[in-house]
Amino acid sequence: MTVETKIETVQSTGSCCSADGPCHDTGTGAQAGGVTTVYQVSGMTCGHCEGAVSSEISEIAGVTSVKAVAATGLVTVVSDAPLDEDAVRAAVDEAGYELVGRA
Repeated sequence: MTVETKIETVQSTGSCCSADGPCHDTGTGAQAGGVTTVYQVSGMTCGHCEGAVSSEISEIAGVTSVKAVAATGLVTVVSDAPLDEDAVRAAVDEAGYELVGRA
């Protein structure tokens, strides 16, 4: 894949993968605007873990986007304003994982 093709693919699909690829963006990626914060979460091992963490954090008021990656333990959160870290910690705890802190 050339750089130009990759850029066109990302612009049209939101992902560098094909629409049926395993890492196709499902709309939970970072959005333009807002505050982006990356957190380190321990204990995530699979897609189910990513979904559980994303779901709980998404319920925090002002959150517009969450992208959790089990392989790295990183969770990228886009929100209207900076989030209270205690609220993020509580959401991650509710999902059954541990918030290590900001990455």
